[in-house]
Amino acid sequence: MPVPDPEQLPLRDIHYPAGVSWWPLAPGWWIVLALLSIAAAGAWWWQRRKRRLMASALRVARGEFDRLRSRYASDEDAGLLVRELSILLRRLCVSIFPRTDSASLTGERWLEFLDRPLPASRFTAGPGRILLDAPYRPQVAAGDIEPLLELCDDWLDRLGDYLKGNRP
Repeated sequence: MPVPDPEQLPLRDIHYPAGVSWWPLAPGWWIVLALLSIAAAGAWWWQRRKRRLMASALRVARGEFDRLRSRYASDEDAGLLVRELSILLRRLCVSIFPRTDSASLTGERWLEFLDRPLPASRFTAGPGRILLDAPYRPQVAAGDIEPLLELCDDWLDRLGDYLKGNRP
């Protein structure tokens, strides 16, 4: 039998198999995507819950502040009002901020903490200083009360913006 001419044979080049594609994904990648989706949804839900709780605490504090103001208008007990305002501000701060940031503060550090949402130091160097010593005074001057009420009202208004990231 004659040997065929190699040029005449119907041979083709060697073809390599196609590379491994990214699609469809392996089951492990589907699990990773599911876990990332769950984590993202959980983070979104947590932030939303945190904002709602802060807004709720601010609403409750605003209602309590208005109640204190109207009660002071009727009975004019300045000492009681200052004590109640101090308690209200403390409760609100403990509800909104981490306890390690606000719960243990006293004196000047407490007033500095309250000054954070404000553009000026109105607690440490203004009418808010009455919160330090008024609970220990036998009488509180009625002239000190209205500036304190205005300061607390402004502080409650600005606290919402401060929590949203709008710093003074």
